Amino acid sequence: NRLGLARWIVDSNNPLTARVWVNRVWEKFMGTGIVKTTENFGSQAEWPRHPELLDWLAVEFMQPTALPGVDGAPAQAWDMKALQKLIVMSAAYRQSSTFRIPAALLDQDPDNRWLGRGPRFRLTAEAVRDQALAVSGLLVEKIGGPSVRPYMPDGVWDETSVYGDLRNYQHDKHDGLYRRTIYTIWKRTAAPPSQMLFDAPNREFCTVIRSRTNTPLQALSLLNEVTFVEASRKLGERMLREGGTTPRERLSYGFQLVTARMPTPTEFEVLERGLAEDLQKFQSEPTAAEKLLQQGESKPSSVDQAELAAYTLVGNVLLNLDECITRE
Repeated sequence: NRLGLARWIVDSNNPLTARVWVNRVWEKFMGTGIVKTTENFGSQAEWPRHPELLDWLAVEFMQPTALPGVDGAPAQAWDMKALQKLIVMSAAYRQSSTFRIPAALLDQDPDNRWLGRGPRFRLTAEAVRDQALAVSGLLVEKIGGPSVRPYMPDGVWDETSVYGDLRNYQHDKHDGLYRRTIYTIWKRTAAPPSQMLFDAPNREFCTVIRSRTNTPLQALSLLNEVTFVEASRKLGERMLREGGTTPRERLSYGFQLVTARMPTPTEFEVLERGLAEDLQKFQSEPTAAEKLLQQGESKPSSVDQAELAAYTLVGNVLLNLDECITRE
């Protein structure tokens, strides 16, 4: 019966459940599972690259002895937080992904299946948007509740919504615009376009492994989509309000918010030159500054509009950095 099946799924004599879940968590943090075919553990699956590691993690997940507890409490069986803590504290995960990789190692192991360096891969569609909202200060961290309606292109679902309330789609006006992407309303046969650009599945069928692409359309979305333009403006406001009194202090503050490190001298030079050029442009073309600052429902702060517009473009550059959308 169903109870018997449920008990068998998590029985210690059935290793499949623990192995599958451990492999999915490993893929989440490392980019590729110990078994690359995460969606297939059957006869056509790839053989585990590190079978002893997979077995040890699965056993620890079911019957913890070395699993680190969370908040000082001992780890419990099937403790998902403890499993994730174990992986992120491991030497394999904490390796750098930015050091100069020996050519021989790169040729022999281009996909890093031997774990000779830290993982490096683009963030998911949801994380890209949520991160932009978070660093800009727009993110509303409320948990739960009904679906929300963020910005969408005009007429996005009119052709696929003959009936229902998605025709003539209207985005929310307040907190709903800035909730985590997991709460976005979703039409199964027509996913939000900005999410699909970053390889989010359309949910017409189960997708265990997402594709991970890098395309020009993704860059165009990050540069021009209203969510990211508005987030850039709010990031610019944070630089002006919280970053200090000089352009160098403000640029350094914004750069650290986005990348968690100080900019190099070359990066400083590029940002300062761009800021000066943009400020001069917006001072001579106040209507262009006004048009840029009107993007999004949130109101711009009462600071010099040309200066805010210039810092908005700086924020736009920072949110488009490879370091910003890539897990390194």
